[in-house]
Amino acid sequence: MLKVLVIIPTYNEAQNITKLVPCVLNQAPNLDILVVDDNSPDGTAGLVRDMKDSDGHIHLIERPAKMGLGTAYVAGFRFAIENSYDCVFEMDADFSHDPKEIPTFLKNIENCDLVLGSRYIKGVRVLNWPMQRLLLSYSANVYTRIITGLPLHDATGGFKCYRRKVLEAIDLDKIKSNGYAFQIEMSFKAWKKGFKLLEIPIVFLDRRSGDSKMSKNIIYEAAFMLWKLRFRGLLRRL
Repeated sequence: MLKVLVIIPTYNEAQNITKLVPCVLNQAPNLDILVVDDNSPDGTAGLVRDMKDSDGHIHLIERPAKMGLGTAYVAGFRFAIENSYDCVFEMDADFSHDPKEIPTFLKNIENCDLVLGSRYIKGVRVLNWPMQRLLLSYSANVYTRIITGLPLHDATGGFKCYRRKVLEAIDLDKIKSNGYAFQIEMSFKAWKKGFKLLEIPIVFLDRRSGDSKMSKNIIYEAAFMLWKLRFRGLLRRL
């Protein structure tokens, strides 16, 4: 049986985390959860510590400040490699990613190296987003395919499952991006290294509670990253 780690970065997710963790753990007996908390002022880490004390499947990394999504996942990836997990998930803390999809990811990861949950195959599968944000997200993914050649319909999505060998093959010291840029960068590097990528359809539901972490800086970073990846890919400097 595969040893599986679900990484959940958090910043002010106290309203969600105590509900999400048991939902995730209920999906399979071979799952562990790693919460990477960026010193949430709302006490998210304390809630996780309380759950962790009574359940060996729950792990916690507490960071001293808000350091960003990408570096949180990199910290989680290092933990996964050091502890010999076979498969590693990225997952949001706000229920926009349905824990019930996890078994489908695990079934598909048996035949590929990176499974990505896609909002834009088999129609548009996004609920409760304003039209402006939906159009921005969809257009960004079309633009990503054009600039980088990355054969994905949803390169900016954050519900993913990696085999450990993918993470071991990528130089994590060079990953400095966050947000959308981080998701694109990781998938692009996996693709360029010859790993097999597979998109599966998911339904994305906008967060139940708490505040969105979206900002203009995240969008600008992603736009810059596309050209950076294109030229580095051409120069084989990934």
